[in-house]
Amino acid sequence: MYTLLRNKLDGLKRGVRDFTQDLISTSSTTFHEQDVAAKIERKLIELGYDRVFRDDFGNVVGILLGREAAPTMLLTSHMDTVEADRNQTWESDPLAANVRDRKIYGLGAADCKGGLAAQMYAGALLKRSLLPLQGNLVFAATVAEGNGCSTGIRQFMRKTVSDIGLSPTYAVLGEPTNLGLYYGHDGWVQIELKLNGSNPFHVNDAVSALMDSFQEEDAETGATSETHSSRFQDITERGQRSATITLNRRMNNTDEVEDVLHQIRRDARLVARDPDTSIQVQVRQGTEKMYNGRTELVRHSSSGWSIDPYDPLVVRAQQSLAAAGKRVHPGRWELGRFGMGTAGSLLSKEFNVPTVGFGPGAEELAHACNEYVEIDKLEEAVYGTAVIAQGLIGIPVYGWTSDEI
Repeated sequence: MYTLLRNKLDGLKRGVRDFTQDLISTSSTTFHEQDVAAKIERKLIELGYDRVFRDDFGNVVGILLGREAAPTMLLTSHMDTVEADRNQTWESDPLAANVRDRKIYGLGAADCKGGLAAQMYAGALLKRSLLPLQGNLVFAATVAEGNGCSTGIRQFMRKTVSDIGLSPTYAVLGEPTNLGLYYGHDGWVQIELKLNGSNPFHVNDAVSALMDSFQEEDAETGATSETHSSRFQDITERGQRSATITLNRRMNNTDEVEDVLHQIRRDARLVARDPDTSIQVQVRQGTEKMYNGRTELVRHSSSGWSIDPYDPLVVRAQQSLAAAGKRVHPGRWELGRFGMGTAGSLLSKEFNVPTVGFGPGAEELAHACNEYVEIDKLEEAVYGTAVIAQGLIGIPVYGWTSDEI
């Protein structure tokens, strides 16, 4: 079976490389993914997926149907990228998708257009190999992940899954893991403290005290990712002054947003000490517009998450890869920059879908200047993803060779 997959991969290597270049050369910053979405939709049809469509939120979905209604594996990667950092010097145009030393360079190469292409072609590899599937393979290229809030995948899980009648049993993210098998990361939340009072001096004093307190806390904990800012507004018709302080906070996989809010609310009231100044603490939220015109109210937070490294998903994925001659290292994403995240937070915590990451990019290249994905790892990600899928939703096949297909 694995020899068959490996042999059939040879016929797809050029295609996945060329398509990855095509994706990278097509601008798709968050909320502007329409051109990439059109290319993905056409390619899924070309690759022979049984059903291909765009959902109401602009996500592109491809389905390979198995013999039974379950289990279902979800392969998902995001289409969007961050803006190129123009304060850094790229060696070439971020959208040029140049190839040097068997690496494809460009914006989103590692995070995660390489992973996206690999997942699409993994489905094509299973299709070409004629290996029978007991369950179903659902691929979802999602919108609005670059802000770390998982807007596209949330709406996919809330509505599209019900529409297609295939609820994911497992999920694999194409995010950059350098071909490791990742099972979690810390989270973050952006919080707004809103102060309001009739005495502007009291409001000013409360803001100063709170800002000093937060900076002292950062110094004591050695935090490097939390940032603080404040803005004021005078409401003259009411004779009041208001101020808003914005905080960024990291959360580990056991922290809950409401617990973090409660602690900050309590600490803020102790520090401010002015009973006439009201303090509201809430997660920052706002309305965001998708590329297809649909708007969604988005909370700026991403929960930390982790599944047990001995969860059946992790164990079976490792066993399948090992049987196919690929030994992978398990691990967790570090997410060094504030605001980064993956759909694993939402899938594992809100929808209770066991989730792992397996992608060809390197995490340290995400959102970085001169980002790239290695072609060899891109090809291996196609093979490895197909192996994982076959191990979880496929029907075991023994004794087949490529000459018998």
